[in-house]
Amino acid sequence: MIDQFDALDLRLLDSLQNDDSLSNQDLAARVAVSPATCLRRVKRLLDSGVVERRVALLSPDKLGAGLSVILEITLDRQGAEHLDAFEGRAVAEAAVQQCWRVSPGPDFVLVVQVADMPAYHALTQRLLTQDANVRNIKAFFSVKRAKFDTRIALPAVSA
Repeated sequence: MIDQFDALDLRLLDSLQNDDSLSNQDLAARVAVSPATCLRRVKRLLDSGVVERRVALLSPDKLGAGLSVILEITLDRQGAEHLDAFEGRAVAEAAVQQCWRVSPGPDFVLVVQVADMPAYHALTQRLLTQDANVRNIKAFFSVKRAKFDTRIALPAVSA
């Protein structure tokens, strides 16, 4: 799919991944095109779904959500309806930042951001303990975040 993007698309995507807060004028200057071309290309990238969302990354520590947890969840029954049901509950939970259905190993890996251990305990009661289909939970508590990035590696772009 990457073949359908020209050098301008790749420069735009690279710039947007780095700083989506740029005005159209500033983005156009950064990638060396006219503002009209820039606006049209960004709209095309948004409309095609290549750019899924435009968001701000917030600091969990500064907002009182300093406990990061990675959870491995194994269900007792793995039929499609059971997997879909658990996934639906997980993605509806605000503290769940990422929900991955994986194979082999556990059925799901969740990345969770909560304030503290009492908030984590409340989450596990709501999402995991009350679900009779959850067989096993393995939790990993972050002690240090060495890297966090949302960027996707793109082919080399010319300036």
